[in-house]
Amino acid sequence: MQGPTAVLLAMIIIGLPTIMIMVMANRFFKFREKKLEVEAMHAAEKAAQYASRSMELEERVRVLEQIVTDGGAQTAAQIEALRSTPALKAVPRKRTSRASEGTNS
Repeated sequence: MQGPTAVLLAMIIIGLPTIMIMVMANRFFKFREKKLEVEAMHAAEKAAQYASRSMELEERVRVLEQIVTDGGAQTAAQIEALRSTPALKAVPRKRTSRASEGTNS
């Protein structure tokens, strides 16, 4: 076996497995890339849910802070308003300071 026959046989013995390994590696890396994309999308959805829940909790804390810092006359009305509304919506209000309350009395 000399000449072109030996070269052709060497190409078949070495080249064919090399090409098969390259094809399999390419498919494997495409699979891994797709898997990472799905995981990233899932993580982004969870982050959005946590952010949404965090915003709801922040609104509730703001309302509670207003109730605690405001005068006693407004507290009962605010508590009753909270009981009657199913969804909390923080309404910006003018805050009164303790010094201005003392001058009005």
